Amino acid sequence: MPPVSVASGSMKVNTHKSVMLSEVLEILEPKDGAVYIDSTLGGGGYSEGLLKAAKCKVCAFDRDPLAIRNNSSLSERFPGRLTLINGCFSSMERLLAPYGIHEVDGVAFDLGVSSMQLDDASRGFSFRYDAALDMRMGNNQKDAKEVVNSASEEMLADIIYNYGEERRARAISRAIVAARKISPINRTSQLAEIVRRVVRQKSGNIDPATRTFQALRIYVNEELSELDLGLSASERLLRPGGRLAVVAFHSLEDRRVKSFLLERSGSQPNPSRHLPSPAENAIKMPQPSFKILNRRVRRPKSYECAENPRSRSAKLRGAERTRAPVCLKEIA
Repeated sequence: MPPVSVASGSMKVNTHKSVMLSEVLEILEPKDGAVYIDSTLGGGGYSEGLLKAAKCKVCAFDRDPLAIRNNSSLSERFPGRLTLINGCFSSMERLLAPYGIHEVDGVAFDLGVSSMQLDDASRGFSFRYDAALDMRMGNNQKDAKEVVNSASEEMLADIIYNYGEERRARAISRAIVAARKISPINRTSQLAEIVRRVVRQKSGNIDPATRTFQALRIYVNEELSELDLGLSASERLLRPGGRLAVVAFHSLEDRRVKSFLLERSGSQPNPSRHLPSPAENAIKMPQPSFKILNRRVRRPKSYECAENPRSRSAKLRGAERTRAPVCLKEIA
């Protein structure tokens, strides 16, 4: 999500533009009179970019109440054109219904944790600050502290391996369980130190605690299932010719987005030379509901990476909705 901003005790609106903003706008092609969804409001960069680019309307979602509160001034700058909605993008259809919106012209996703959340020590997302283990993006009841102190060793290992792609997941989970028997793990600094004792940092590599913290955050906020539901919702809401733009920041997200678009565009590669080719099965396949706009994933320009190191891992994919019916098949 958006680049670094200064925060102390509360999330503050970011004045720097969102990652790959110009490229996202290039895909969405904002038009006067159109309606767009900013699925992840954050600092408001995409919403503001859309509203400046055309005389359109934007419905902006964020599960974090602070993001909604801190963008009230943006709503005032564009009266009647920006609707701020506190809720998960997986529920966008239900949350848009009271506004009479059942079709839109574009949807933007900026996935992952926002810089405002990372830089707010009180939120407990980052090991850079000593804070209570929390990591909740919204009002969900289960926080990271509960998971760390109550999940079984096997469950912790699965979370850290599957969501953090951490090879030493089992060793880390054993260390966590051993440590919590002595004293509850309630602080980010405690957890980070436990992980660092298990995984040694190699020169120039990322902090050993990075993958474990990522895994817990994704699990606590159910980010991958939210993404699956959000992509499917965008497919149902986009009218023919409507555009989808998704910026992902790590491989778990991007693989899901890529799989969704390949499947929905009818471009899924043949899994085996022993199976019938896609052409032979074409008559059985549903019509493509999306046309992929950029076959190769787009990356941020070098100057943006230099200005904002957090943008370096960003990957942008875009697609256009066709006239075909919604595909009822779930994401693999």
